Amino acid sequence: MQIIKGSVDDDLTEAMEGIGVAVYLVHAIGEGKDWVERELHQAQNFAAAAARAGVQRIVYLGGLGDELEALSKHLTSRQDVGAALAASGVPVIELRAGVIIGSGSASFEMLRYLVDLLPVMVTPKWVSTKCQPVSIADIVTLLVEAVTTEQPISGVLEVGGADVVTYAQMMETYSRCAGLPKRFLIPVPLLSPRLSSHWIGLVTPVPVPLAKELVQSLVNEVIVKERSACKELGVMPLSLEESITRALEVTRDSGAPTKFSDADLIHFQTNELDPGWAGGTVFTDRRVATSRASSAQLFSELSTIGGAKGWYGGQFLWRVRGVIDQLIGGPGLRRGRRPALRVGDALDFWRIERVEPPKCLRLRAEMRLPGAAWLTWTVETTKEGSKITQTATFRPRGFLGRLYWFAVLPFHHFIFPTMLRRLVANSEVAN
Repeated sequence: MQIIKGSVDDDLTEAMEGIGVAVYLVHAIGEGKDWVERELHQAQNFAAAAARAGVQRIVYLGGLGDELEALSKHLTSRQDVGAALAASGVPVIELRAGVIIGSGSASFEMLRYLVDLLPVMVTPKWVSTKCQPVSIADIVTLLVEAVTTEQPISGVLEVGGADVVTYAQMMETYSRCAGLPKRFLIPVPLLSPRLSSHWIGLVTPVPVPLAKELVQSLVNEVIVKERSACKELGVMPLSLEESITRALEVTRDSGAPTKFSDADLIHFQTNELDPGWAGGTVFTDRRVATSRASSAQLFSELSTIGGAKGWYGGQFLWRVRGVIDQLIGGPGLRRGRRPALRVGDALDFWRIERVEPPKCLRLRAEMRLPGAAWLTWTVETTKEGSKITQTATFRPRGFLGRLYWFAVLPFHHFIFPTMLRRLVANSEVAN
């Protein structure tokens, strides 16, 4: 595969050379006051370059919305971009979608953060607006089908999942799939889109300008009414519950599919092009140390952790945490460990998820927690010996999860540095 860098604001002649099908996924929503004009200019530039190069088809992912209604600026711009691409004379398949369920989708991330954080929400009337959310996996499949189809298809194809729901029902489905207690919505007529966007900006990491444009679109009904992309391209869409469940499975598994059958989950996970707020809240405690011992010696010492030997630092606090865990129905520290580390084995109140001597050890917490937690060590060889990185990762579940993290933070500042320091010291003594 050849990668050619280019900009939709500049000359795309080289990038378009020899291209049969061009896919347009550019979006500038909320990026400055002139983002609508910028989106239109970029689409016109792209389409003109495609026409000059003899491109046979353009595939574009736009936004749902009835053209006969007064659409928001966001949805109007999405459809104007589609019209600009089609005006070039190159056949265009315009896939119009509403809410996309998957990490990186701003609409889904707003939903995720709001429902995760707030057990009670004061909401505007738009929570009763109907929408037809679709999974990111279905979007990817439809884009591939639109690129590869030999059928003479062009024009607008509307994209929707298997279920038509209100935004309130989508929030309820999310909370159920995430294992959260029932969320209570209190609709009021007073929250304008401007106030709503500032509220979303306050309780979520989604930028206010982006939230504002999206919230203004929530008053528009976004459901499939005419040509269904799924029917014309032969795709059976996932249900809303299945879409959310798959997206959350990637979150629970720390974004790492572990077997071939999980391959489709990769569409739901974050990637390096996603904004920093994609993927939900993740708290980390990362510490790095160097050692004169070799990476093999350091990993050998790490491999003795847990069980009768303990956890190197704050052993009394670990025992207290184990007792508390047993009292609330968890395994506590009573399970101990096997002589050798093997994936899938218990290690006190952890489960071994990954062992790659002398590079990596990852444990997943099985103690009772309002969230999911991992403890990972990675070891690298250096000229002086080795370097070890210790990372505690916590994905909170709801408000209690966030409260738990900040409650134990003072203990982390004592336990984790001590663990790492003594681990390194022991490896050097063994050396």
